[in-house]
Amino acid sequence: MASSRRLLPCEPILPTADAIAPYLRLIDKARMYSNQGPLVRLLQQRMATLLSLPADTLVAASSGTAALTAAILAHAGEASTERPLALCPAYTFVATATAARHCGYEPYLADVSAQTWTLDPDQVTRHPMLARIGVVIPVSAYGRPLDVAAWSRFQQETSIPVVIDAAAAIEALATGTMRPEPNVPLALSFHATKAFGCGEGGCIVWSDPALAADARQATNFGFGDSRNSTAASLNGKMSEYHAAVALAELDGWAAKRAAFARAAQAYRAAAAREGLPADTLMAHPDVASAYILHRRRDARSAERLRVALDAANIEARLWYGHGLHRHDHLLNAPRDALPETERLAGAMLGLPMGCGLGAADIARVVAVLAANREEIAPETETLVRELSVQG
Repeated sequence: MASSRRLLPCEPILPTADAIAPYLRLIDKARMYSNQGPLVRLLQQRMATLLSLPADTLVAASSGTAALTAAILAHAGEASTERPLALCPAYTFVATATAARHCGYEPYLADVSAQTWTLDPDQVTRHPMLARIGVVIPVSAYGRPLDVAAWSRFQQETSIPVVIDAAAAIEALATGTMRPEPNVPLALSFHATKAFGCGEGGCIVWSDPALAADARQATNFGFGDSRNSTAASLNGKMSEYHAAVALAELDGWAAKRAAFARAAQAYRAAAAREGLPADTLMAHPDVASAYILHRRRDARSAERLRVALDAANIEARLWYGHGLHRHDHLLNAPRDALPETERLAGAMLGLPMGCGLGAADIARVVAVLAANREEIAPETETLVRELSVQG
């Protein structure tokens, strides 16, 4: 009999106490708990190797938001009177705008590309507010690979710093489908909901070691080689305890990714059994392993499905809410017209996903999708409506 337990949009599994214990004993021995301790340094070295980066190009941070904030401060500096705006995609998690505001910028919300779900560098090049923008923050939506080289070219042509919010994109970097550029920093999150997690943490990837040193300084009160604060900064260092969890996570990451892959395959197999279209679900490698996405025709259809799932004791989530412009704190943020954001935000449901999710639980989710399938595609609906008007 299948379990009827409530299924959550994210069911994270982090390393066990036994897996973490050897690293905790190293902390006991070293008696260093923060400030670039031995475990943080080891994590940075191992992560650089994993991502095929030069040494000293990865800076661990206390959270993904801290990593993004430090990267902005190190690369673009604080906002100025002449350039007070940070151009952000309206379709992203609120941490993107939060980090910009921590650096003194007012987020300017721009629409996203229908293909990439983030800012388009060619469109941004022609943006009417370009002279007022102090930093551009493209987002790797759901861990989707970005063309970092295109953003590097934009930066060179406009002299506007680019900092990429790559919170969920560690797999894209590890597989080489997203390649760093020396002059563009990327900020990653190691939150428990990500494919690689340590509870709370993150890192800055900056493939120029000299520039990465600036990011490290930005996470540590502006201290460089002395206790003299010489640059804009925050206290964004990763502790040795979170590094212990991250190192244990790294030890078992291959097995964890394989478990995620099995869950994604179980979703695809269940959808096929129910006769659902192949593109019903979006999973890795199109998005990070921690996500299973299901896009409905519109927000009303998505809400009807969410209610049906809830009635079956299954929780679905709009991971990015209804867009940054719908948050109370950002209601007055300057913005462009946001038609693509509006289309995406209310219609993109995050379904339960986790590397420990069982096939029976996945079948429960897909059965609700099948019972609430959309019989007519959006483009067909538009055509029928147009013919009706003409008739």
